[in-house]
Amino acid sequence: MELLLGNKNRFVWVLPLFAGFPSGCMVGMEGIDRRIDTVLRNRSIELGEFVAAPESGRNDDQNTNTKAQADKAIPTVNPAPDELEYTPADEARDAQARLDGFLAENQGERLPLPLAEALRISQTSSREFQSAREDYILSAISLLIQRHRFNPRLFNTTTVNIAGAGDDASFTSVLSIMNELGVTKNFERGGQVAASWIINAAEDLRNGVSDRYTQSSELVLSGSFPLLRGFGLVASEGLIQAERDLVYAARNYERFRREFFVSIASEYIRLLQQLASIANQERRIESLENLAAETQAKSDAGQVRDFEISIAESDLFQARAALAGLRDRYRLSEDRFKIRIGLELDKDVDVTPMELAIPDPEVSLDDAMMRALDYRLDLQNTRDRVLDARRGVSNARNDLLPDLNFNARVGLPTDPDVDEGRLDFDPDELSYSAGMTLGLALDRMDEKLRVRRSIISLERQIRGYERERDNVVIDSRAAVRGVELARLQLTLAERQVETNRRRQRGQELDRDNVTPQEIVDTQNALLSAENARDQALADLRVSILQYLLGTGQMRVTDEGAIAPIGGLEMMPVE
Repeated sequence: MELLLGNKNRFVWVLPLFAGFPSGCMVGMEGIDRRIDTVLRNRSIELGEFVAAPESGRNDDQNTNTKAQADKAIPTVNPAPDELEYTPADEARDAQARLDGFLAENQGERLPLPLAEALRISQTSSREFQSAREDYILSAISLLIQRHRFNPRLFNTTTVNIAGAGDDASFTSVLSIMNELGVTKNFERGGQVAASWIINAAEDLRNGVSDRYTQSSELVLSGSFPLLRGFGLVASEGLIQAERDLVYAARNYERFRREFFVSIASEYIRLLQQLASIANQERRIESLENLAAETQAKSDAGQVRDFEISIAESDLFQARAALAGLRDRYRLSEDRFKIRIGLELDKDVDVTPMELAIPDPEVSLDDAMMRALDYRLDLQNTRDRVLDARRGVSNARNDLLPDLNFNARVGLPTDPDVDEGRLDFDPDELSYSAGMTLGLALDRMDEKLRVRRSIISLERQIRGYERERDNVVIDSRAAVRGVELARLQLTLAERQVETNRRRQRGQELDRDNVTPQEIVDTQNALLSAENARDQALADLRVSILQYLLGTGQMRVTDEGAIAPIGGLEMMPVE
């Protein structure tokens, strides 16, 4: 090392160029996240009001240095049949008591869960929502990568080399260091310019005399530009597509938020419908229990025949079995709903009736169709991807052109006659070169095939857009008809409920002349009518949400609530 440094501390002045430089060019992850958030915010603002921009967030605590992740022998749990255990249950057990016990196991403090709270929780805890948010963020990251390709990029490379050669049973060793510090700039129309400072230093390690140390520097400016193939927009295809992909991602994210709102609200409405069915069934069981007791009393008094008791009891058993099934299905639906919005399974919740209802829309089929064609974000993505395919054809045709590149270089070195040039650049030693390189398109078979492939892709994209447009038209018209159908079904179901209630009241007034079978038939008809009414009410609420979604008029706030649009007023539910 003493021989290397010598009395003049050779090489020491070169080292700071590459020893401290890299740390100054490092951008922390917090800075990266700020850039991502800025891109997301700007892109979402361009889409309009009520378009949320997710925050990139950070989770750098993932342990990526564990032994298990590189373990080649992954353990598997798969016991043999004789190692498994299966305990037969007593067929005479009280299954109702066990079911009640299963429901009571998690009966702790119940969390009220109105629809607004469920939507708010889903915005932060839902796995689906997080995945959609991350898709948007990944598109922003891809764009930043592409943008950085056309920013000035600093670089510093250092090469250290030692070489030796034998000379009469002794070796001459030379240590050389080359350091290149520079900046490059890519242009969106094609081409690259680079400016660099190159330092070369060498020293004979066999002895430390000063004349065996040499050092030189050179400032270099070079550039290369395509003139035919690779010139134009094709050079920045990655950036163009990344910019457009971020718009697509913003639309997809916003479309997902609206679809997710409708999906969560629909599941919530179905939970309310299931609770209403359970309540209807419980009332029916209560009526059947009263009928069974009344029929037994009449049988004891000799007023009815004994077999009529079995009519009421048979329907009572059937109703209890149906109630157990309804409760179990509700429990399963509730658990799946909690998983969907990101709640822990061990948390018991109470869904509450919706506090707001949306009035029926007054709209024609043609108006709904035009709104859907104008507002649907997914259709806009499909339409704009046709332009991507057209650009792909142009890019493919560009590859058919000959290669014609212009190259130039200017160098300003130190005096080559001086052993230690340091920073004394000599203008008299200035050198330059310029030239053009032509590569004839003698074999472009692969490129021609890629042109044909791009044309086919364009035609497929056009057909895909036409199909998507037709589906949007169908969906918008179906959404309008769905609202009217649900309203009709609700009206008829309410009339059916009222009819069966009048029938029930009439039988109660003439109780002595009504058989148990007639009473059971009336109760069954009333239960069916009540369930049909609750189903129709749920269908109406869902159909209105589907109409807003299908016509592209659904708007969701940052908190996950529906944003009223012009002319839409929320009506409280009685």
